[in-house]
Amino acid sequence: MASNALPRRSAAAALPDDDSIPLHERVRYRGLLTVAVMGASIMQILDTTIANVAIPHMQSALGATSETVTWVLTSYILASAVAMPITGWLADRIGRRELFMAAVAGFIVASMACGAAQTLEQMVAFRFLQGVSAAFIGPLSQSVMLDINPPERHARAMSIWGMGIMIGPILGPILGGWLTESVNWRWVFYVNLPVGLITLAMMWALLPKTRTVTRRFDLFGFSMLALGLAALQLMLDRGAHQDWFDSIEIWIEMGVAVSCLWMFIVHMFTARAPLFSRKMLADRNLVTAMGFMVVIGVVMFASMALLPPMLQNLFGWPVIDTGVALALRGIGILASMWVAGQLLGKIDARWLVGTGLLTAAYSLWQMSHWSLAMGMQPVIISGLVQGLGMGLIFIPLNTMAFATIQPQYRTDGSSLLNLFRSIGASVGISIVTTLLGSNIQTSHADLAAHVTNSSVALLDPSTADRFGIAGDAALAMVNAEINRQAAMVAYIDDFWAMMWVTLASVPLVLLLRPPKPGGPKASAADMGH
Repeated sequence: MASNALPRRSAAAALPDDDSIPLHERVRYRGLLTVAVMGASIMQILDTTIANVAIPHMQSALGATSETVTWVLTSYILASAVAMPITGWLADRIGRRELFMAAVAGFIVASMACGAAQTLEQMVAFRFLQGVSAAFIGPLSQSVMLDINPPERHARAMSIWGMGIMIGPILGPILGGWLTESVNWRWVFYVNLPVGLITLAMMWALLPKTRTVTRRFDLFGFSMLALGLAALQLMLDRGAHQDWFDSIEIWIEMGVAVSCLWMFIVHMFTARAPLFSRKMLADRNLVTAMGFMVVIGVVMFASMALLPPMLQNLFGWPVIDTGVALALRGIGILASMWVAGQLLGKIDARWLVGTGLLTAAYSLWQMSHWSLAMGMQPVIISGLVQGLGMGLIFIPLNTMAFATIQPQYRTDGSSLLNLFRSIGASVGISIVTTLLGSNIQTSHADLAAHVTNSSVALLDPSTADRFGIAGDAALAMVNAEINRQAAMVAYIDDFWAMMWVTLASVPLVLLLRPPKPGGPKASAADMGH
């Protein structure tokens, strides 16, 4: 009874900046702070896809060519890849609260500058700055969501954070298309202003400070990693335009990427104070989760890159119908994330991840049986199934990745998980796009070989030239149909390939370890970090 009379430290009594108290006990309005963090996260993830729809309008407004305008997307991807690995070091050096707010403020300013850009050079420069700010927002939002919640609420926190990460890329093209058609392409960037300002004000009022840590900056390690990632992203982004390894540029970029990343790996194992803690990278769950993030990037982002042009060009769907049909997979994601959040702690998380991978593979199997004669129903059903699978993978995986590492490594770990998801998306999109182009040519040749007098009853291809314009028009119609059929075959081949990649990753589940009750504990020196 006497122990009940002892004074207890409560969140209400705690000072906002008292580092001796864990962060989740210092947060007074966790719900409002969650809204602020998720606002920043959704704003950032939307901009990875929302600008894609406006590219044709930017091209005419900025006087760019179809090839040079792609730098609007490339500069953003490059900046994010280069800046993301130093998120943890900067958060320790200047404070996570300060870095988070600076990143959101920088993102708002860069977005306004992008909307006001008058030349392609200005747009590329401002998109680069926007990408740098975005690189910090993703990892910081995840680590903050973990830190402001006690260990028993981590599954729920990751389900909330994951909803924004997974739904954002789906809603981006819809919102971007609507803004571009209804208002102006510049509003694709201006829309960030109201959301960003509200988010910034809420974080300034509610986000507690964390102490700064003196941490040596590994300049050589960062330089090698930055150069390697930049060269890799350039190679993946420009490979299709430069005809891959028929181009000297691609060979140079591959050489730089391989040599720099190899030197970074050797440096990580031999340096006295490397960029990332070797103790953190020795954690089996975190490293396995990085591998899964590549798979998620390939399956989800490559699918989202393939489906809009397929549905619009082959099936003739309007932009809005395409967006709505694809957005419905968000229902599957939300449902499975809620289910995963409820089941974590009751069922081994490895079973959830394995079930999610098999579900996602089944959705790709469904997509590999599509045909040009189908309606909207198969697209919606397979999208819902894929959404269910992605949600079952994402939440348990993120929860397990952070369940076995020390709290002081969360920001670094989050930056690596986000980086690997981004690399997976880039690799996946490049591979499926290249396979698509190659398979269209192969399938076209195979199908055209079967166009003979007997297979085309109303037209003799060998004598069509005698009919002048009418004969040319008839041959053009036959060729157009062959192109459609060849493209459909190529898309189906891509879906098959992604299905096998997903199935091949299932055994990785065996490498994951179930977390210990209560999660890892930080040392006394790291409390409040």
